[in-house]
Amino acid sequence: MTNPLDAWVDELSTALDVDPAATDVQLVLDLARDAAHAVTRPAAPLTTFLVGLAAGLRGADRADVTAAATTAQRLLAARDQPTSSGSE
Repeated sequence: MTNPLDAWVDELSTALDVDPAATDVQLVLDLARDAAHAVTRPAAPLTTFLVGLAAGLRGADRADVTAAATTAQRLLAARDQPTSSGSE
């Protein structure tokens, strides 16, 4: 039995004329989860859209997706870090 999510990625990729191998499903899902938790729930689809847009502008291969996602993950991680108050 085919995983419905994998089947959807293949179907949508074909319809959009995108290489399904360029999609790291777990990376995108993790990024969406992290954005929803670190910012707000609506940040999840917006973050993944912007990462996809940036990857597409860079060349649209899996490495471009990873690079754009890494930038977003770095920004999200920085939001989780406590800010220094200036007093030590």
